[in-house]
Formats: sequence, C-alpha cells, structure tokens
Amino acid sequence: MPALLWRRHISNMGSGRTDGETIMNGMNQVILEGNVVRAPEFKDTGIGSKLCIMPIAVNRDYKDHNGNDASEVGYYDVEAWGDKLASVIEKCGFKGRGVRVVGRLKQNRWQNDEGKWNSRIYVVAEHIDFKWMKKKDDESSDSTSESDLKSAAKGMRRAAEKEETVF
Repeated sequence: MPALLWRRHISNMGSGRTDGETIMNGMNQVILEGNVVRAPEFKDTGIGSKLCIMPIAVNRDYKDHNGNDASEVGYYDVEAWGDKLASVIEKCGFKGRGVRVVGRLKQNRWQNDEGKWNSRIYVVAEHIDFKWMKKKDDESSDSTSESDLKSAAKGMRRAAEKEETVF
C-alpha cells in the first residue's frame, strides 16, 4: 500500500467512514494569561458542586499596519466547577491578580421571548495558576500571602498523590 493511502487509512480508523475522506478530530483547548477583573462570583448549584465565575482581562500588544505599537484587551468569563478549584479561587482570585487558565470553550445558545437566538461563549477551566505576589508591609489583610498560596498548592499535591480529582 502506498504511504499516502496508508496514512489516510490510519487517520480514518474508528471514524466509521469508508469513503476514503480524511476527517479531522475536534480539539477544543484554550490557554489564557491575564488578570482577574473583579472578585469571582460563587454559586451553589444545588447538586453538591460549586460553580465559580471569574472574569479575566487579557492584553495583547502588537504592531499595527503602519508599524506603530498598538494594544487591545479581551474580556473573558471563566467558569470553574468543583469545590476544590472554587476554594483555591476564593483564596487567591482577587481583583488584579495575574492568572493563567487552561480549559475549553463552551457555547450556550437560547431563544428569547421574541424568538431571537442568543449565544454566549465562555471558558470552562480545567486548570488555573495564579501569579505569585510578594507581601508588602502596608498590604491589607484581605490579600493572599505567599504562605497561603503554598498551603493551597500543598493540599492540591496531597490530593493528587491520593489520586483525587483536584480540578
């Protein structure tokens, strides 16, 4: 079998297609680095799992068509599910804090009372890292210290060693 046909055959394995068409598997992964816009919102779902909604802002610097420096900001809602992830966000996710989110895009669609279709796209977090911040002498007590972050990370490592789901 020629190499090209062999590759096509391999790429279609398990797809159920017999017409020789090469199809691509779907992939939905997002990595965002930015800052928390405002205090996260926590909701009890009523099914024993917490939901946290954390808006973040992501800055993008680039050169425009004339070669001048330009920038833009994108705002994204991040949803985090689960008690452990929500507790880390509650402890560390304050306004202005640097954050990296790894997750997937999700779209909700609904029809309003007038029959018009609406859509909302957001990020469902699978992993969140917060930027370390040094504690200043004049810093207020409501901010997260480095020791608090290390404690949260230590608890997450212990849970991972016990093969518990952390995120």
